[in-house]
Amino acid sequence: MSTVWVAVVVGAVGCYLLKVAGLSVPAAWVEHPVVARVVEFVPAALLGALVAVQAATSGSELVLDGRLVGLAVAALALALRAPFVVVLLLAGAAGALVQVLTG
Repeated sequence: MSTVWVAVVVGAVGCYLLKVAGLSVPAAWVEHPVVARVVEFVPAALLGALVAVQAATSGSELVLDGRLVGLAVAALALALRAPFVVVLLLAGAAGALVQVLTG
């Protein structure tokens, strides 16, 4: 069996075991107010971490380029309550402009 298929099978088994573990947690634990508050913020924290890694790194190096400028412009446009399409266009244009100007 090739390495890719081993990775696929191990990943599938791991996902299944994680699902079973989640279903076996007692309901009283999940309904606890502290757990409910933490669970509400986990997706936002994970998304923020993914965005930060994608915007500021290239491989294992920290890189400051047009992606970070685009992210900053997008954050500013969202703070000013711009429509989502406008946010995307502004962020893309700002990032592309920095890439063109810096080479």
